[in-house]
Amino acid sequence: MKYSNPQIPEGINVSQEHPLKEFFILLAGVSAIVVAAVFVLALLAEWLVRFIPFETEAALVSDGFAETTLIDSQRSTGDQAIEDYLQALSDRLTEHMDLADGMSITVHYSDDDLVNAYATLGGHVVVYRGLLEKLNSENALAMVVAHEAAHIAHRDPIVAMGRGLTVGLALACITGFGDSGMSQQLLGQLSLFTALSFNRDQETEADRVAMRAVLAEYGHIEGAADLFELFKQQRGELMAPELLSTHPLDDSRIQAIEAFAHESKIRPGNRAEKNETTPLPEIILQLANDNSYN
Repeated sequence: MKYSNPQIPEGINVSQEHPLKEFFILLAGVSAIVVAAVFVLALLAEWLVRFIPFETEAALVSDGFAETTLIDSQRSTGDQAIEDYLQALSDRLTEHMDLADGMSITVHYSDDDLVNAYATLGGHVVVYRGLLEKLNSENALAMVVAHEAAHIAHRDPIVAMGRGLTVGLALACITGFGDSGMSQQLLGQLSLFTALSFNRDQETEADRVAMRAVLAEYGHIEGAADLFELFKQQRGELMAPELLSTHPLDDSRIQAIEAFAHESKIRPGNRAEKNETTPLPEIILQLANDNSYN
């Protein structure tokens, strides 16, 4: 057989696609795999952390809670009086909730003008002075406290922590930006992962539990929607669509309260059948507006 050396056509090993197009296709594929992997890891972490005993969760944050939440350790007599009242209110409400054995709720008062309250790891709830100043009844405050307690009863803070910590560490490993200092910082700020990271389903379920607790405590839910009415007035039109928000929109929450009241054969806002709300104690209103007691 006679050997021949055929001429190889030009460009036989060169792709006909533009290099940038191939690059972006590859980048999109890798990104999709990374997103899917992180999503699966987050779901797995959310499932696994529910098996962490509450006592272990509480021990994780017991020493550094005041520091990470910026609560002043040098409390005045006025601050303590408010905190004692909030704790007593929480104790009454949680009697109507299905808390797991060994689970407890500890309420803290923060002398800050932030209009907010939140639940975090270890059964801790923080209520700010700015919120107390805006509420006009104990019923409205009870809805807030019961809502945050419901998050703890459902283990929402540790689920949010597991999700946030897992995603953060996974992305740090993938990008190569992680180091021991970063890991220690993440682990040292566990409670901060939970401040604003509950999803809409968790918020909606916490509202339901809170409404049932308020109804059981007062016999009606008049005033339960006051906070959401307040937020609605303050936010006005500057609201993100509900699909893009971690919290249900105020209108949705108000409608849910009205629907719950209707199902309970109680109609809040109907003057002919209006239930009276319980006022906040005068000393609490005075301390919240002029915290000068020592």
